[in-house]
Amino acid sequence: MSTPKPQPIIVIKKKGQHGGHHGGAWKVAYADFVTAMMALFIVLWLMNSSEKVRKAVAGYFNDPKGTANLLGTTMSGNGASPAETRTDDRMNQLKEKLDAEIRAKQELKKLSDQIEITITPEGLRIELLEGAKATFYDSGSPHLSGSGQELLAVLAAELKTLPNALLIEGHTDAAPYSSDMGYSNWELSADRANAARRLLQQDGVRTDQVTQVRGYADQMLRVKKNPYDPSNRRISILVKNEGGVAPKLPAKAVTELKQVKPPPAEKQTKEPANSGKGKS
Repeated sequence: MSTPKPQPIIVIKKKGQHGGHHGGAWKVAYADFVTAMMALFIVLWLMNSSEKVRKAVAGYFNDPKGTANLLGTTMSGNGASPAETRTDDRMNQLKEKLDAEIRAKQELKKLSDQIEITITPEGLRIELLEGAKATFYDSGSPHLSGSGQELLAVLAAELKTLPNALLIEGHTDAAPYSSDMGYSNWELSADRANAARRLLQQDGVRTDQVTQVRGYADQMLRVKKNPYDPSNRRISILVKNEGGVAPKLPAKAVTELKQVKPPPAEKQTKEPANSGKGKS
């Protein structure tokens, strides 16, 4: 009797159903890694940021809806750093003091509507606005009137005690300066600003304290809708705040400046013929 042949063993292998590229577990791990790296870079950035930025970020995470627009302060804060707060306090005190000095002068008190003192991001801005009739300067001339000289003397008494740098600007209205000698609103605005500088320095403002004197003619009108408005004719004195301290000039330069004596305010060069017609 023959022996039966062994039956072959059949092994059936079923292939497992893999997800795309071994499933999605790697994506979770990669996302965690990216998140951790982002957190690391944020921490490194904050460590090298200013105190103001760190407060802003902390304020946002503490209360996103309430402090996101307050630069990281509490709801009662204003977002200003201690240094900025001290600067604002000093400017407010100077403004109040100048207002009081002007009100104390009977002649200047009548002109209070034409003297504007405002606090701006750049510093304290003092503007002398001309009226329909010549107020601070003679009509069509860089020569200061009696009121203009008195007011600048009051301002100089306070400004000379400050370490802050000063910037003086001259402006005119759009009425063309009538002259056959090439003298225009550009020269008039610059000469008026320079006349103010001379008088301030005669009354004690340091030679290195005025860092810039500018003449804008009618390019920066105060009342843009009315280019001929009298208040467009003005002198602006800016007391610069933080970062605006007067630079120290070399000793030689200061000595040379002191040797140059500006002419007295009452001595002015003769105006060009027919100059300033219809101008004040």
